[in-house]
Amino acid sequence: MRFVDASVFVYAFLKPKRELTPSEVEVKERAKEIVRRINEGERVGMTVAQLVEVANVLERYMGEAAYQIEHFLLHAPNVVVYPVDRTTCAEALEVAVKRRVELTDAIAYVVMLCYGIREIYSFDADFGKLKDIRRVTE
Repeated sequence: MRFVDASVFVYAFLKPKRELTPSEVEVKERAKEIVRRINEGERVGMTVAQLVEVANVLERYMGEAAYQIEHFLLHAPNVVVYPVDRTTCAEALEVAVKRRVELTDAIAYVVMLCYGIREIYSFDADFGKLKDIRRVTE
């Protein structure tokens, strides 16, 4: 199983207001492919922090249409949503400060290590700053 970062859903679902560069189009297509595989049953995990991050961005840009995606993530048997507690957040904050990454990325990292998950679908380069995991972009 791999983790999945909010960046995958942002790239897959948001409609750009400008013309995308060829490399941005490629990233968007790769994100859509990852989402397609998840829709078809590929097992993935995320924390409640990533779920909220997805919800915040998609609701802002997609309105009520975002609720379908959120419903899927919460109810699909192939998507595991891991809880996050204060201890996890405190440990993640130390990682975030040391590695200079966002707290939500560090939360995913700490939970991944806790459950022995070593790969994450993400287009966020910050995951490259974290040891013992691999960022997957396709």
